[in-house]
This record gives sequence, structure tokens and C-alpha cells, in this order.
Amino acid sequence: MRTAYRVCPFCEATCGLAIDIEGERILAVRGDQKDVFSRGFICPKAHAVKELHHDPDRIRRPLRRTASGWEEVSWDAAFAEIAERLTAIRAAHGNDAVGVAAGNPIVVHDLAFLYLPVLAQALGSRNIFNPASVDTLPKDLQTGLMFGSSLPVLSVGIADIDRTDHLLIIGANPVISHGSLMTMPNAPGRLNAVRKRGGKVIVIDPRRTETAKLASEHHFIRPGTDGAFLLAMIATLFDEGLVRLGAAAGLVNGLDEVRAIAHRFAPETVAAYCGIDAPTIRRIAREFASARSAACYGRLGTCVQPFGTLASWGVDLLNILSGNLDRPGGVMFPSPAAPYRALGANAPFEFARWRSRVSGRPELGGMLPVSTMVEEIMTPGAGQIRAMILLMTNVVRSAANSNGLEQAFRQLDFVVAVDCYLNETTRHAHLILPTPTAAETSHYDFGPYHLAVRNIARYSPAPLTASADTLCAWEVIARISAPLFGMGLAPASAVDDVVFGQIAAGAVQADQAWPGLTVDEVTRKLTGVQGPERIIDLLIRLGPHGDGFGRNPAGYTLDSIKAEPHGIDLGPLEPRLREVINTASGRIELVPQVMVDDLARLQAHMASPSQETVLIGRRVLRASNSFMHNLPITTKGPDACTLQIAPQDAARIGVSDGDKVLVRSRVGEVVALAEVTPDLMAGVVSLPHGYGHAAPGTQLSVANARPGVNINALTDDQVYDEASGCAVFFGVPVAIAAAP
Repeated sequence: MRTAYRVCPFCEATCGLAIDIEGERILAVRGDQKDVFSRGFICPKAHAVKELHHDPDRIRRPLRRTASGWEEVSWDAAFAEIAERLTAIRAAHGNDAVGVAAGNPIVVHDLAFLYLPVLAQALGSRNIFNPASVDTLPKDLQTGLMFGSSLPVLSVGIADIDRTDHLLIIGANPVISHGSLMTMPNAPGRLNAVRKRGGKVIVIDPRRTETAKLASEHHFIRPGTDGAFLLAMIATLFDEGLVRLGAAAGLVNGLDEVRAIAHRFAPETVAAYCGIDAPTIRRIAREFASARSAACYGRLGTCVQPFGTLASWGVDLLNILSGNLDRPGGVMFPSPAAPYRALGANAPFEFARWRSRVSGRPELGGMLPVSTMVEEIMTPGAGQIRAMILLMTNVVRSAANSNGLEQAFRQLDFVVAVDCYLNETTRHAHLILPTPTAAETSHYDFGPYHLAVRNIARYSPAPLTASADTLCAWEVIARISAPLFGMGLAPASAVDDVVFGQIAAGAVQADQAWPGLTVDEVTRKLTGVQGPERIIDLLIRLGPHGDGFGRNPAGYTLDSIKAEPHGIDLGPLEPRLREVINTASGRIELVPQVMVDDLARLQAHMASPSQETVLIGRRVLRASNSFMHNLPITTKGPDACTLQIAPQDAARIGVSDGDKVLVRSRVGEVVALAEVTPDLMAGVVSLPHGYGHAAPGTQLSVANARPGVNINALTDDQVYDEASGCAVFFGVPVAIAAAP
């Protein structure tokens, strides 16, 4: 028996795990008490490391779909067929005929997401969809426009929760999510600590969430009105002389324009629309501005709504104008050991370099909104998607208009899926290429540490040895890319060498910290290693805590981080605003034209607000992704897939707890079991995401026994935030009635 240490791969919290192993079998998963970040905290999802690895439903060898069913094939045969089919489709119909969709497991799975740009470059297609294009586009667009980074994640302000005196949470539930776009293990403990030291936590949400139940106070808000509410708070700051720029003084453009805009959204004007009275709005704004330190954190609910970009904008405006940007206890920017910036990510922010072929929704970061996928597959003409490459995504359950996606995937000429399950999406594939589990792969949390509430570095070695015929996800992506690059059926190592050469050249050219550094030196000192670890080692050594390839002997390398199995604490967040700003003016652009153009739509909606019942989603602590519904440890207990409904609405339609409710939207309908609860605002109903199993052709024995209902049979890909193109998941108009 032995104990291995690894970071949990199932959400952004990056909790440290201690995994007890006998031979090649996992016996138990515990919290790592010595972990420098999580200090032993874990949630139920951590136990999925064991159950996923040993799940008998998990695919372990490549599968090909035939007329008589699925058959195992060799890796070489699979890659040869992929090369033949994709090159033929591209030759006949053009580059855009092949699309790519990636899911969020790719971010925490052996750093495979570093190779998504490689595949995109090899394809030359405009039809690329990543996890952010499902639910983060408004935040990416807003931060990119205001701060100017070509990689907006570099300018997402992180609430300094461990030092703040006042935390305003809007449209987020970190007790369950553990801080989406805000990496923090033990969210309940950190939130409680704010209150214990005399601070205040306020939650604004249409549901009394698990976070709201820990907060100092909670206020219901009508879904989709967050932008108006935040602008009303900003109007209060101007009205009462509470605007303080703090670290942003002398670094902003557009202050007078913000004042004029906010004047149109006075609390008295928006109160009825939001469902929060004007005196309360003014009090919340006043308390926020007068706190010793304060941070406003908005997440999913502020993104996946009809005015997601405006709501995201309001969050940053409030932090900036109250003087809480870039100061301890406010909103700050991490300094990760392996920074994106070392890749030369200082290009100016651009978006809408092209638009989707059918409805004209904008590109951002080389990606289109997933909300365009159905129409891009179903609409004939030049550029129509005819083949898809799926990277760890169950998009037919995770994206809007699931019924439309089912129909669209059935008509594709070719689908290749990199996945370990035969699920609702991969059942449409012609080839399924499995990858090893988290128990068989090493990992460095590259993406999450750009969003962490503390600067941390930690490497996870593979607890178990993968079988000889297993390929890591990055190798699979590299081998798919090879023939598209004109490299034939070259091995992954050959593609990796080309990719690393390009990355090293760009990093050395962009580097200003280590004089005399050359590409030859970098390449020579990183020989003997391939894949993501070579890239991460490069970034660490060029980063703010790195050794500069020997120029700073006290600095870190990947090897020195590997030597600390419980991680390295690099300290609290520190002010670094001037490093973050990358706009042409060298200032934060407070009023981007995109926001100005969208304000008229918000005002028109305020003038004629909808009276319809609206649907919102919710996360379940045990299952952040649909594959977890196939694991006994994450599905035990009461049925989580219920329609939460307020008592007033239940009485209106005549249903009680456990009764069946028919829910209809423009695109579909479901029948769900009612859970009558005062935790829902009147006029709002809620379903969790990721359910709707038991589809024909799937092999999910546990999930299919408790299928639940699919919320995305109701969400509508034609209802979206117009600025970013992001589909609406919070605030979907529905009709509800007692089921016959």
C-alpha cells in the first residue's frame, strides 16, 4: 500500500487529495491535510477519482461504430480513418466544414487544452467552440474591451476573499461551485471567515442558494436584471459623492460617460424592474463603498442571461469606482508561477474578426458561441459544418436547445469524439477515442492558478501507471492534427516538437525579464521532456517566480515544484494593475462602445418587462459534469433533479411536493417532479443541469437508472446576449402547468 498526492480534477477549486492505493487499485480518497491551499478540505466529487477510474462503463480502447454496433479498433486504424475522412471533407467543402467543440474537462485533464490551439491552427476552421463559449463569453468580452488583453483571463479581477471586509456576490453560488472564475478550496470556510472577522457577505440571487444561507443577508432579484441593479448602485456612488478610484486613479477613460449613463438607471427607476426596492439598493451601494475593503463577485448568473455583457461590466465598474480594484481585500490579479504572459500574450484584444455564417454572432478568441452550433450544422451552403471533433464534451446535454443539437448531430457526415463514455453526444460519433483518467495522468493546474485567491504552485504526478496501449489526451489531439498540418500519420512527438519550437520562439521574443536568453538555450535545457510538461517548465522558468534558466538560482523550475508534493504557497495577491492594462491608451476603458450600443436594449426591456415565468439552472454539489451521474458515490441520496418552484407558483397551478409539472418553452417541453420551496423567487423555477439520460444507444448504467430531465430541452439557442452571442440559461421564458 502507498499514498499518492494529486489535485482533484473535477472543478476549479483544485483541492489536494491523498489517494490510498494498493497495487494498481485505488482504495480510498481523502483530503490532503498538508496541502498548502486546501488544508484537507474536499467535497463529495473528490471520491469520483476512484469510481471513474474503476467504472465498468468507461471506454478503455478506441471504438468504431458499424452497422452491427460498436467494435474495438487499433489506435493506428482509428487515426488513419480520421485522417482520410477529415481531409476528404475539407477538400470537398473547405476548412469551415470541420468544427471542434471542447468541454471543460479538457482544462483539468493533463493540460490537453494547451493543444486546442494546435488543432484549431491545423484545421483553419472558423467553427471552433470551447468551454468559455458556453457560459463565459460575456465576461471575456467585457474584460477584454476594458483592459485590452488578447487573453481576457489575464484581466479577470479576483475577489481577495481572505482579506476582504465586505463581499457582494451576485449571480454566483461558490459554496457549490467552489468559485468559478475564482479558484478557492473550502468556499464555505472562507465565506464564514469573512463574517467571523466582522465582515459582511451579501448575496443577490433569484434563488436562496447554499451560499445565500451562509451570508449576512440575501435579496431576491428578477433574473436578467443584474445589469440594471449594478448600474443603480453606481448611480448611488455618484449621487452621494462616494466615487473613489484608488489604484485606478489616472488610469481610466470615460468617467464622465459612466456618470451620465448611471443617471439613467437611478435606484428609483430600476427598483420595480429588479424586484429590490430603491432604499435597499442605495443602502447596499453605500455600505459597499464605505467598507474598509470590498469586492463584488459575479459569475454564471451574470453571464448566461439576456444582458450578460452589461451585467459583467457592472461588476467591474462597481469595483473600480469604489476604489477596490487592485488593493488588498478588494479585487486583485494573481501572479501565477506559469503565466500565460510568458507565451507572449500581449497582443491587443480583438473580437468580431469574423461572425457566424448564419446569424452573424461574433467570434472571440478564435471561438464562436456554442449557441450557433445547431444553425451552422443545419443550414446548407458554403461553410456548413459537416464533421465535428469533440474533445471531452457532452454538448448535446450541456448546450442550449438540446433537441436541435440531437437533430443536427444525426445529419453530420463524420464525428470523432475524444471521451471515455458512450453518452448522449458520443453515441452520434463514428469513432470514440478514450483517454486515461485523472488517476493515470500527471497534471499542473495552469488555468485555475490564473484565477486563484492566493498565488499557488503545485504539480500532480500520476498516481497510477496507464496501460501501454493508452494515449494521453494531448497525444490524441496531436495525432489528429498531424495529417491536417500535412504531416501524414506522424507520431505525437513530431507534432509536439513543432509546436514547442513555435512556443519557445514566441516566448523568448516576448521575454523582457531574462537578458541574453535564446531559443537555442531554451530548447537545449528542456531536452528529454515532451508534451505539456515541457511547455509548463518553460513558462515557470520564464515567469515571475522562475529561475530564468539559471539566471536566478533561487527561482523555481518544474522539477523544484515537483519536489513539493503538497504544493508551494507563493503568498497573497499583490497589486499589479499597471501590468494588466493592455489597451492602446494604456488606461482602463470604462465605457466600451459595445456596452453603450447595448444599453438601449436594456432600457427597452425595462420599459416593457416580461411577466412570464422564467427558468434558471442550478448546480449540484456532487456533480459538476454529466459524466458524474454515472458514478454511485456522486448520485446517492435523494433525487437532485427536481423542479424547484415557489409556494405562490405551486398554488397557482395546483401542485404540491412530488407532483409532476409540465414545463414548456419555445423549443421543447419536459415533465419534472415539483420541489416546492420558499428558496425560489415567485415567478422563477429552477432545474439542475446535465441530466436527461437513458437515451437509446448510451452505455451509462448508473445514470440511465436515474435519468432526470434535461434542462437544455428548454433552453433556446435563439435567445442570447446580443453583445457576446452567449445563450441564455438564466431567465428562459417558460409556461408551467400541472402535468396531465
